[in-house]
Amino acid sequence: MSYSGLKQVAQTMAAGALWRMPGRFGFARILGRSYTLRCVVFHNISATESPFTAGIRVSVTPEKFESALKFLAAHYVPVRLQDVITDCEGRGLPPRAILVTFDDAYASVADWAAPLCRRYGVPAVFFVNAAFLDNQRMAPDNLVCYAANALGMKTINAAVRAVPGKQTLELQCLSEVFDDFLPAISLAEREVFLDALRQFSGIDESRMANDAKLYLTSKQIRELTSSDFEIGNHTYTHTHCRTLSQRDFASEVDRNKAELEFLSGTKVRSFSVPYGSSRDLTRELAMHLERSGHEAVFLSESVANPRGVNLSRMDRISTSAASEDRLFLEVEILPRLRATRNRLFRKPASIPPGRIDSSADPQGAANLVKYIKASDGRKSV
Repeated sequence: MSYSGLKQVAQTMAAGALWRMPGRFGFARILGRSYTLRCVVFHNISATESPFTAGIRVSVTPEKFESALKFLAAHYVPVRLQDVITDCEGRGLPPRAILVTFDDAYASVADWAAPLCRRYGVPAVFFVNAAFLDNQRMAPDNLVCYAANALGMKTINAAVRAVPGKQTLELQCLSEVFDDFLPAISLAEREVFLDALRQFSGIDESRMANDAKLYLTSKQIRELTSSDFEIGNHTYTHTHCRTLSQRDFASEVDRNKAELEFLSGTKVRSFSVPYGSSRDLTRELAMHLERSGHEAVFLSESVANPRGVNLSRMDRISTSAASEDRLFLEVEILPRLRATRNRLFRKPASIPPGRIDSSADPQGAANLVKYIKASDGRKSV
């Protein structure tokens, strides 16, 4: 059996044993300091995969999503973004507070997620890329995914080599496209790559987007904000942020905020970093977000947020688990262990002056240190 397979077996066994343990939440607390706010992130809710999403791990079935909501509503206290902003120190938040979020503005969040959230009394934040609303354009992730699934990596590599300086690059799989290639190029270089991909694939992007109807409409945005939901910023075109310049901040961050505020009629005060990596939350971006009125910033590295959570650097858990024991492991246990691992073995990320370090206290982690190297839970895109 492969290492990945062995790890999954070990995690499944651990999840079952921990969930059956009397006082399981109390036991979880020995792993470190108070875990003040749990944040979870979902993307696409769909019963089946499509060529636009297969291979990028953004989809969860309606059944699994409803099971997750039932679990969260039964064992945690769902809170609003306002609750978090008002009391970032955590003293006024209820025990086991949890914030539910959604990235990428797939149409399925209006079809499935919002109705189920209403049913279970769960408020949520929807992070939106305004460029793709009303289905006139394809998000880069879905365009790349479709080309890879329909035409193969040969077509992807042909488009990669159209980028200056990448003429000899040979990518083997989708993960290399999203983990290595796209994060390292500029917005202008990404557009060269996408233009070449459209050309080599023979894709009529506008027609494809209209036929697929993957994303929310402007009307649905307005309907979401009339309920107990909030709209957040996710950049205009869903781009990696580590290479963005000050000019790019205007086109990707400020433009998206302004368009979403116009469409929703509400203030946009939160930002979700596309792809969720702390490497994309650069010092320059963090300072720009603060100056431009973003009061809360979210990553997706599945690490625990302790008391004194830093509003400019909150972490979220990405999960597609359905069973209660696995959800308990992914929401309650592994984030604490990752925080401890980061504290012990990784250099702290650079943050702007005055920011509060959100690393977790490693107290008690030795009891479950064998699980510290568990997968970090991030989605691929």
